[in-house]
Amino acid sequence: MAIGLDTSVLLLIGVPKAQAQAAQRRLEQAIEDGEPVFVCDLVLAEAYYALQFHYGVPKAEARAMLLGFARSGVAAVEPRGAASALTSTGGAGLVDRFIHSRHRALGATTVTFERKTRSA
Repeated sequence: MAIGLDTSVLLLIGVPKAQAQAAQRRLEQAIEDGEPVFVCDLVLAEAYYALQFHYGVPKAEARAMLLGFARSGVAAVEPRGAASALTSTGGAGLVDRFIHSRHRALGATTVTFERKTRSA
């Protein structure tokens, strides 16, 4: 069975210790059993803001941390191609980039009045 990671699991950094250990064991078990592990763009977006507001991580560093996770091979990012939104800077915000990524995955173009978002 495939598993999908929630932000509460993705952001565990050792605190609380029991939850962090349980999350690590579950991920290790999934990898050992060959279970697919997924993380969706909504979780990445929520984690991006949580890293900034709850942990004081600067935007660029938060994007780099999440991109490192997305490229680690631990979990597949859905929709495919959404992780590329983490590499862009300037212009549209991260969530707008995720929106464009979802639409592209559907073969659609985003219709918007936001100037910064038009080129995302």
